[in-house]
Amino acid sequence: MPGLTQRQRMSIPRQGMPEQDPQVRSANFDEVALGFTEELAKREADRCIQCARPHCVEGCPVGVLIPEFLSALRDGDMLGAVRAMKVNNSLAAVCGRVCPQEVQCEQTCVLARKGEPVAIGRLERYVGDYELARRTCPLQRAPATGKQVAVVGSGPAGLACAVDVARQGHRVVLFESLHSAGGVLVYGIPEFRLPKSVVRGEIDYAAECLGIEVRVDHVIGRILTTQELIEEYDAVFLGTGAGLPSFLRIPGINLNGVMSANEFLTRVNLMKAYRFPEYDTPVRVGRRVAVVGAGNVAMDAARCSLRLQRLRSLSASESGDEVHVVYRRSRVEVPARAEEVHHAEQEGVIFDFLTSPVEILGDASLGVAGMRCIRMVLGEPDSSGRRRPVPVQGSEFEIDVDTVIFALGTSPNPLVFLGSPGLERTKWGTVVADEQTGRTTVRGVWAGGDVVTGAATVVSAMGAGRRAAADIVGYLQDVPETW
Repeated sequence: MPGLTQRQRMSIPRQGMPEQDPQVRSANFDEVALGFTEELAKREADRCIQCARPHCVEGCPVGVLIPEFLSALRDGDMLGAVRAMKVNNSLAAVCGRVCPQEVQCEQTCVLARKGEPVAIGRLERYVGDYELARRTCPLQRAPATGKQVAVVGSGPAGLACAVDVARQGHRVVLFESLHSAGGVLVYGIPEFRLPKSVVRGEIDYAAECLGIEVRVDHVIGRILTTQELIEEYDAVFLGTGAGLPSFLRIPGINLNGVMSANEFLTRVNLMKAYRFPEYDTPVRVGRRVAVVGAGNVAMDAARCSLRLQRLRSLSASESGDEVHVVYRRSRVEVPARAEEVHHAEQEGVIFDFLTSPVEILGDASLGVAGMRCIRMVLGEPDSSGRRRPVPVQGSEFEIDVDTVIFALGTSPNPLVFLGSPGLERTKWGTVVADEQTGRTTVRGVWAGGDVVTGAATVVSAMGAGRRAAADIVGYLQDVPETW
């Protein structure tokens, strides 16, 4: 709406995202959020007051030119919106779906001080989907330099690094250990939050425009070592993520029916369990599932479990299934995105707060037959700033479950570091790398994303990949004598 005053813009309510009905979507893996229409997108973009100092950009880990793309969007200039977006973000359709904008760009939006911020993430998705469907603004590649860079891991950090390096004319080879590129974007995030077609479209588009070579089924540490990559390539970037799961050290964790959220989500995603019964995927989901943990991965595991139960029930006329999220703190401390928790509750996931498992019950022949838990209360804050959960003596009780999924965080898989002498790591297994440049303790090797920070967000990994790419480009232009 051209010509609106600032007061008029601020009076426009935040536009709601169209969604599938909870009762319908809980029995399918189709995307929950349906996306803005053109009318909704323009009306939401009209809310932006084009601040003199755009704090929203300061809150974005990759520095998206938010005011510029919003201004073009509200003027109906989609090509301009796409161009502004692609200056710093070549994965807009992905980021618009999975980035926690509510604690990043939207949290720092001026409108958030007195009301609701501009729905930047939803508009980012709208622009990303528009470009993915029409390919109006292909990424441009500089003339070839003759330099070549190996990027290990095709998740968000690796993709961001590969794109930025390739845009400067360097040959990029992207190594992925699994049979499908995308890393955590394809094996860790459910179809109903991030469709595989969107990830595949973004990767194929970038690779086609920039000449990036993608090699799947390449396990670095086995097929090739990091040292061998150093000898063959002018620079190496490690964006291998953090895929090694954590478990509670309690009795019963080796019983059949106990698994990590990583294993569960990988099977659901890469073995196409979300297309049951078309695909008979070996994913065992019982009638009473407990997901231990309350982060985003826990929400994904719980919501996938619920869908698999209901798909099975629809085909077999069964009912009475339940999915519980078991969390040792209260609702206030839940680390998952508020939107994901809300969606899980809408769909029927049961939350057991202030509860901690102490033993998984069962035997080797029958598998899981229940879980013994204890009630918790919150004590003084711990090193994270959250109040420490303290067990209540004598409060133990049992939950009737037959499947237990642990979603308690991850660390880097040590396999990738085989044959990597001199690459320093922390006691948690993460790679030691400079925060601003990504340089590791080995000359010519950079690292970024979860392999350095531990499990974090998609966009923070992208930011690390872009910072490393900038340093790699500078290094290749004028290789310094010192590292």
